[in-house]
Amino acid sequence: MFLSPYFNKAQQLVSVSAQQASEFAKGVAQDFNPIHDVDAKKFCVPGDLLFALVLGQYGLSQKMTFRFEGMVGDGVNLVFPDAVDDGFAILDDKDKQYLSVTRSGESTLCEVQTESFVRSYVAFSGLNFTHVLVPLMKQHGVMINPARPLVIYESMSFDLDTLDFDSIALSLVEQTLVVDGKRGDVTLKFELHCGDKLVGTGKKTLVLSGLRPLVAESMDEMVDRYEARRIGYQQAD
Repeated sequence: MFLSPYFNKAQQLVSVSAQQASEFAKGVAQDFNPIHDVDAKKFCVPGDLLFALVLGQYGLSQKMTFRFEGMVGDGVNLVFPDAVDDGFAILDDKDKQYLSVTRSGESTLCEVQTESFVRSYVAFSGLNFTHVLVPLMKQHGVMINPARPLVIYESMSFDLDTLDFDSIALSLVEQTLVVDGKRGDVTLKFELHCGDKLVGTGKKTLVLSGLRPLVAESMDEMVDRYEARRIGYQQAD
């Protein structure tokens, strides 16, 4: 399983170190959000890695919804039961809940399909900041705090017409931002294709915190810092 370097498992307990989470964020998801840095004060494991671990453990179902309810820290022991129902939650060993999942339809444990789905989704997700969120904020004349940029992964869902595919690609078809004071609710809708065939649709929601009026220079500097982190990582790799 291609996720093996990014988590540790002992019986039903799964944990992710800050180093593993940071390597997944940068190396797999191309996500350079500082919150996933090993030394970040408010470090958290990427939501995309939690999503991927669930698929790796329990398989890919035609219809799935993930709701993220807490930030997983360095080395937190998450309980992944051997068997789950069509509605289940991921908690830690102290009963704190981080993720709820519902699923229906046919399921597959095929590693080829699951890996293709995960890689395509997290690659799409990694482009969200500079390619989607920044243009949306500019369009609405707002920006997040450039000193402490915080984008919270709220939920994602998808509906597959079929599980008859070997590879899959995601494409963004609609993006909206609803601003309410200092909060911004982002909805991203996407399609899933296998070659030229549409095989499903999906939706991702995020929350932007600490919104303030757009200052173009500050926004540009924030984007430049993000891009510099990306380039620095690629050159060091």
